[in-house]
Amino acid sequence: MTQKPKILIGPSSYGNVDPAPITLLREAGYEVVANDLKRRYTREELLDRLPGIVGLIAGLEPLDRPILETSELKALARVGSGMVNVDQSAAGELGIKVSNTPDGPTLAVAELTVGCLMNLLRETSAMDRSMRAGKWDKRTGRQLRDLTVTIVGFGRIGRKTGELLGALGVTIIAVDPMYREDVAGVAGMSLHDALSQSDAVSLHASGEEAILDAHAFASMKDGMYVLNPGRGGLVDYKCLFDALDSGKIAGVWADAHPEEPYKGALLNYDQALLTPHIGSYAREGRVKMEVDAAQNLIDDLKAAGI
Repeated sequence: MTQKPKILIGPSSYGNVDPAPITLLREAGYEVVANDLKRRYTREELLDRLPGIVGLIAGLEPLDRPILETSELKALARVGSGMVNVDQSAAGELGIKVSNTPDGPTLAVAELTVGCLMNLLRETSAMDRSMRAGKWDKRTGRQLRDLTVTIVGFGRIGRKTGELLGALGVTIIAVDPMYREDVAGVAGMSLHDALSQSDAVSLHASGEEAILDAHAFASMKDGMYVLNPGRGGLVDYKCLFDALDSGKIAGVWADAHPEEPYKGALLNYDQALLTPHIGSYAREGRVKMEVDAAQNLIDDLKAAGI
């Protein structure tokens, strides 16, 4: 019996919401190798599992040149939009087809961002914790309307977040070198200028270099709110802790973390709202991303004759 080409699944939750993407891969004639650790693979774990694998459904695993060079991959399909974990130049040189699913997570991340900002403004989760501890602790929060929110990274998700917030009466400022002020009512500014006149900042940029560093925190007004559904490295955590301790930051939501699973000091702050990197984890968007990634991988492998 001819052995089927093998596809490795990277994201630990892939196919959990709906088996459709796994079924699609199997019906296309591939053997699906599940993520046996149920968490993100490390470099060493990925190296152990890649021999004999021709296709990879990728999450945020480190797919750098050394890993790609030692693999037998012919295609990899990223579940999501960000590609900073993939050395696309090396993949191109090695003949590895690379794809992503930029549209799937857009609305899910934008809606969650708006919801978490409202949570921080009204301290909903903090009061829930207080009540569970036996306290009747009424806190006076803030409304969204008439706030100014800076969105760093004004791509698909940043624009959708701005659209949702704008409909609720929020003034939006975009910080993005590619933004050409093509959205009515949304001004483009430098990070320093935007932060100095904003009530909150939401990070939707790619990369792992700190955007909110000491200089950025110094530019903020007191009582600022920080939202990070982007990447864990976008915030300098030492500066964040200092700003939380001083009261400059009134609240922070972190969905992306410097290391995951996150077990760091931000867990000790009552002003922090923490989620385990689930920005795209709305059923509709998640299924679309996973099915699109499966189809992208199938198309690229079939084009390679596999």
